[in-house]
Amino acid sequence: MDDLSESINNQTQVAFTIANHLLLSKNSCANNIVFSPLLLHLLLSITAAGSKGPTRDQLLSFLRSNSIHHLNSLASRSSHVLSDATPAGGPRMSFASGAWVDESLSLKPSFKQLVNHHYKAVLASVDFQTKADEARKEVNSWAEKETNGLINELLPAGSVDPLTTRLIFANAIYFKGAWIEKFDAQMTEDDDFHLVNGSSVKVPFMTSNKKQFIGAFDGFKVLGLPYKQGKDKRQFSMYLFLPDAIDGLPSLIEKLNSESGFLEDKLPYQKVEVGDFRIPKFKISFGFETSNALKELGLVLPFKKGDLTEMVDHPCVSKKLFVSSIYHKSFIEVNEEGTEAASASAMCCGSSYPRFRTWIDFVADHPFLFVVREDVSGAVLFIGQVLNPLDNSC
Repeated sequence: MDDLSESINNQTQVAFTIANHLLLSKNSCANNIVFSPLLLHLLLSITAAGSKGPTRDQLLSFLRSNSIHHLNSLASRSSHVLSDATPAGGPRMSFASGAWVDESLSLKPSFKQLVNHHYKAVLASVDFQTKADEARKEVNSWAEKETNGLINELLPAGSVDPLTTRLIFANAIYFKGAWIEKFDAQMTEDDDFHLVNGSSVKVPFMTSNKKQFIGAFDGFKVLGLPYKQGKDKRQFSMYLFLPDAIDGLPSLIEKLNSESGFLEDKLPYQKVEVGDFRIPKFKISFGFETSNALKELGLVLPFKKGDLTEMVDHPCVSKKLFVSSIYHKSFIEVNEEGTEAASASAMCCGSSYPRFRTWIDFVADHPFLFVVREDVSGAVLFIGQVLNPLDNSC
């Protein structure tokens, strides 16, 4: 297996680790869910590139990667995978990344070059201190534009803190693909969809008499629905994993996560005749703040103060920089024509280094202490107090 194949395989395993935790959590198991593990992977990769020490080691371990070089190479390849294929007759695609940096800071040259080259992020300078909500709205407008209006309010009110927020990294993906063989809308009919609790609901089901890519396995079946392909080598498909038992999804999800190579081994590659063939139309919107889920999976150090020292030049801010939150929103609609989907993620990085609001006064009109230090090493050069500025006697 070459480095790229191994990196993609590792990324898939990370995706299922997150999915397993998210889909089977007590708060989520009763809800429809959709999310983009690729976007989260890229945000965590850029965090790894901007960190060092134990935090970098933990990120590399969590992402199943041997080096930052592998993560950066995978990020570069991802932009190719997500390039638009509409002119060539394939799916309509768009992918974008952005970075919003507080106007008081600048990215380290090496990190800035990496952000531009590998992650294709557009940089913007903003004033988080006095215009935090305007910055939040700017990120939200960017995400809405890049997802063709499907993702809005990515960052909720209050998510950008004027006292601590220093950086925001965001990415977005939009996908619209048509089935190679579209479903006939006139054949769509309402039928029962059975719920885990034993009840059922009426939903519109698409159907077809044509051969389908289907694989049957012990306890579940897999359906492959390919999208129209462009003139390049890329091929996009949707796969549906269907457990035999009405309540069999949790165990199937655990199999996908726990068995290495499970996904690749179970994808159907041959068309077969179909008997009763029905797929429900559906539309899902889902959003969540991911930091708790990631911490529960063992990724805790990026959310603590320290080690994200490779991002910005300011020595005080750099030493206390940490990931404060990662917001993620996704949308998908599946119908007779095909699929429209979008997702966006935003990671806010904060610092505990104190900043003063512009409307807080600082008037040194009484005795005070002073310290002079070298901030990279932390060495204190001078310390003293001023009791009377006019008294220069010893």
